[in-house]
Formats: sequence, structure tokens, C-alpha cells
Amino acid sequence: MLNRSKLAAVALLAAVFLAGGLAGWGGHEAAERDEGRGPRRRGPDAMVDYLSRELKLSDAQRDSVRAIFARHRPETDSLWARVRPRFDSIKTKMQAEIDAVLTPEQRAKHQQLIERAEHQRMERRDERGH
Repeated sequence: MLNRSKLAAVALLAAVFLAGGLAGWGGHEAAERDEGRGPRRRGPDAMVDYLSRELKLSDAQRDSVRAIFARHRPETDSLWARVRPRFDSIKTKMQAEIDAVLTPEQRAKHQQLIERAEHQRMERRDERGH
């Protein structure tokens, strides 16, 4: 049986794995957008579209994958809510360490990039109705 700290470690590992996968997918989607392949989409529908393109899913498979995302959304939301504070703490440490190796001009630009990313995250959250 897993004790609380092991369970938290497993949850964090799962969240990092999920975040890494989504980041990889997001990078692929951003690259496609930069190549002029259409508007940028996010969320489960965008992931279903991506998997459909990459795996050549049938209509039935696409519907099944969409249903799987919907069925597990409460679990992933719950997990992310528990892990998010730790993730944010690590992210803040990483940003500070990155700033320490940058020039003042680079630090200013880095801060602008962080602010832009946070603004985009908030817009996406608002679009989803959270």
C-alpha cells in the first residue's frame, strides 16, 4: 500500500508526464500554426484532432477518444489542482535560476515572455469557463 508521500510522488510524476506530453503536443501544434496550417486550437478537441491526423482515426475512433478525454477530465482536473501549487513553486525557482544567467536586457525580455504566457493561460482558462 502506498503511503501519503509515495502517493504524492506518483501523482506528481503523473502530472509531469501529462504536462510533458501536452507540452510536446503543444509545440507540435505551434509549429504547425507557424507553418501556416491553420488557426491554433486548444483543449480536448484539439488533442482529438491532432491524434486523428497523426493516427488516421476513423470517425468511431475519434468519437471514442473524445469520450475518453471527457470521462477522465474530472480526474485530471482534480490531480492538477493538487499538484499545481508544487508545479508553480518549481517553475518559479527555475525562472529565478534562468534569470541569474541572463543579462539585464535578457531578464526584461524573459519577464515579458512569462507575462505573455500567463496572460494566454488566463485567456484559455476564461474560454473554458473556469
